[in-house]
Amino acid sequence: MGKDYSLKDAMDILNERVDAILAVDAAADSYKVLSKKGIFTDFLEDSGSYKELIEKLWFHFNDTMDKITEDYQVFIPTFGKFTGKYSRRLKLVINDIPYAAQMSIYPIDENNYIILLDELDNSEYMKDFYTSEKVNTIQNTYLFSMYIDLFKDSTSSISITEISDETVHSSVKYSEWRYMIVNMIWPDDQALFMERTDPDYLKKNIAPGRTASFDCLMQNLEGKYIWVKLIFSRSETNNSEEDFRYVFMVQDIHENSVQLMSTLKKYEELASKDALTEVFNHGRIETELYNAVEIAARTDRAVSMMMFDIDYFKNVNDTYGHAVGDMTLKHFAYMLGEHFKKLNSVIGRWGGEEFVVVCYDADAEKAFGYAESFRVAMSNEEFKVAGKVTCSAGVTQIKAGDDFNKAFDRMDKALYTAKSAGRNYVKLL
Repeated sequence: MGKDYSLKDAMDILNERVDAILAVDAAADSYKVLSKKGIFTDFLEDSGSYKELIEKLWFHFNDTMDKITEDYQVFIPTFGKFTGKYSRRLKLVINDIPYAAQMSIYPIDENNYIILLDELDNSEYMKDFYTSEKVNTIQNTYLFSMYIDLFKDSTSSISITEISDETVHSSVKYSEWRYMIVNMIWPDDQALFMERTDPDYLKKNIAPGRTASFDCLMQNLEGKYIWVKLIFSRSETNNSEEDFRYVFMVQDIHENSVQLMSTLKKYEELASKDALTEVFNHGRIETELYNAVEIAARTDRAVSMMMFDIDYFKNVNDTYGHAVGDMTLKHFAYMLGEHFKKLNSVIGRWGGEEFVVVCYDADAEKAFGYAESFRVAMSNEEFKVAGKVTCSAGVTQIKAGDDFNKAFDRMDKALYTAKSAGRNYVKLL
């Protein structure tokens, strides 16, 4: 047998070989460095706040030392309570150089701990890094996961991908976690989040072995709202009917969701637009008219509507052909768009040569002025091939007690009156 080591020899070797030894008083939110060397010499202050130490050591982004958004720091105290020995791997980036470290925590009592920190061999770290990178290419959409036991009101095996590849120690109860995390959910989605994460809802709606999910906007660790899928999967056990254990995961679906919404928006616009003039089609502008009547009825906003008709448009088709007629309609719609684009308005083709404009925040006098100035612009415009083209318009403000038919009939009657007056005319009713 070799040298007969004593406990003192072992303690001397430990003191010599361990890169940093810290004493922690969690109740007083303080720590003191008993010894430090190597990368920890400048990295660790001699003493300070235990909460800030947790944040510095493992509550930062996995591949940098950048801090996570302030809202998520509410969880830091729940990551710093230990009732038994605990060990984990840390990734630290010091002066842009990545390091791997091993952290071991030894509780002395409920609030006092000894923390040992050791730098690990960097070549081994790089092997682990590239291995985890390969795994991350497969599972990088999962930002967060944890195990939930509703009977015990507990959470465990917490994994936050952007902080660490390993599970994180936390003492937070599930009931507490819900109310802490809800602040990270988009305000419009918070009621849905609280409903779907309620223990009674989970027990009632997710059978053993089944999974349920819903999509919402949630802050990521950088403080940006992204689309995520929140997934609950209930475990199957020998006593499944009385056993309420779940795996919870947060999946990043932002890129796909944004792409999908962009595609849906494109098709929605295509379905809403008149193919020739590219303003709203009859169905969409009719919806806008109904909306305008409802808005005027329930608010104090002044809302007006007007219908334009190209004068003697049949003569354009008969004289120059339908191709020139189409070109004239497109030019007219373009002029409408340019004239009303700086106003709070929507424009649509009602049919043939008739176009409707809804003007928000415009009373009868303002709306008449807008229509009249457009009529003048039209009369001065030189249309390609067709030459001079004029228009007539009927204008009305939506009044108290109006429904869609009353307001529309008044506008339609105003247009008929304008045309009967000789055209190239605006009538307000």
